[in-house]
Amino acid sequence: MKRFALLTAALGLAQVAQLGNAQAATITIATVNNPDMVTMQKLTPEFNKKYPDITVKWVTLPENELRQKVTLDVASGAGSFDVATVGAYEVPIWAKNGWLDPLTPMFSKNAAIASSYKVNDILPGVRNALTVGGNLYAVPFYAESSMTYYNKDLFKKAGLTMPANPTWTQIQGFAAKIHDPSGGVYGICLRGLPGWGENMALFSTMVNTFGGRWYDPSWQAQLNSPAWKSAMNFYVDTLKKYGPPGATSNGFTENLTLMSQGKCGMWVDATVAAGLLSDPASSKIVNSVGFANAPVGPGTPRGSNWYWSWNLAIPKSTKQEDAAFKFITWATSQEYIALVAKTKGTWASVPPGTRTSTYSNPSYKKAAGAFSSLVLSSINKADVTKATKDPVPYTGIQYVAIPEFQALGTQVGQYLAGALSGQTTVDQALTQAQAAAQKVAKDGKYQK
Repeated sequence: MKRFALLTAALGLAQVAQLGNAQAATITIATVNNPDMVTMQKLTPEFNKKYPDITVKWVTLPENELRQKVTLDVASGAGSFDVATVGAYEVPIWAKNGWLDPLTPMFSKNAAIASSYKVNDILPGVRNALTVGGNLYAVPFYAESSMTYYNKDLFKKAGLTMPANPTWTQIQGFAAKIHDPSGGVYGICLRGLPGWGENMALFSTMVNTFGGRWYDPSWQAQLNSPAWKSAMNFYVDTLKKYGPPGATSNGFTENLTLMSQGKCGMWVDATVAAGLLSDPASSKIVNSVGFANAPVGPGTPRGSNWYWSWNLAIPKSTKQEDAAFKFITWATSQEYIALVAKTKGTWASVPPGTRTSTYSNPSYKKAAGAFSSLVLSSINKADVTKATKDPVPYTGIQYVAIPEFQALGTQVGQYLAGALSGQTTVDQALTQAQAAAQKVAKDGKYQK
């Protein structure tokens, strides 16, 4: 009491109140329910050890729902979230719209954080994707490309050998030989859940490598092209014959569960899953999982593996900028990566694809030796400016970097799911998709 009285006399009651308010803050974080983010939420007490005056509240949602809620909130300036988990697609668009706080000035004002955080340790390609007009607008929680996972025990049993650079034709042939639904094993698992970041993330890379594209240089939609038709027929045929039942309900998380339980012979998906499949706490195939590059189709090797990062950003509407900055720099730091390794008991489970220091760390090299170089090379070779056989007016591998794509990609994903479930034919789905893409180009005045 005496101490408080002395402080009051020295500073005045109003200043003491202001001091207390400056020290205490509550932040709300919106994130996707992927395993790495769930780990981040569980480690909140460790953040509070460092910053005891910051209270953290979580809103954790499935990917599609997260995108809808966060986009609406950030665009309207509602201010429900102080930290938002956003993708590589959103960051440059939202930055240009003025929806995000630039982080570069915050690093300049916080010398201690900047010194320990080491922005230049972030992989150059990842850092560049989050930089607009010389300002960093988000920090990467993890970055990924795509690759092929396969069950070596099932391959050995079937007398098969996975090449380092498989083709989609080879993948389908392997799936046919492994597929044993009566034994609880499916030849292949692929994303079927509708969404521009779900089934379309995988399918767009397939379209690329079959020689297709979303638009030609004049912004004329190309979804009724032979390449799109070949890719969609191949995708539907492969999953119907050799995939699990109800594939249209399976996104990243559901397929991760199936693969880790030994129910999939192969899975083509995000490189981030390599660490998850190597974690004995959640995977039954730690000793039998194999890794290869993402498959290529008959058209071109370009765009066969995607580029993506999940990032933490601060919406312009936050009233807790300082506390939010402290959280995002903690959760994407070298310190945090080491904390995950300690908590999980293995460096193979740390958030990948973000820092040079991770890939030069002897402990990580030892734990993730089976896949670390493949993951890094996949991320480094993913080129958002050269993802298609023929010229295009947009950037992006598994997406078209225009604001309208979030809705367009999900709409086309629904048509794709309709063809997979048998509600429509491939031709009907492509007709609908072509009309939707053409309408976006016209309404958005992309066509001259």
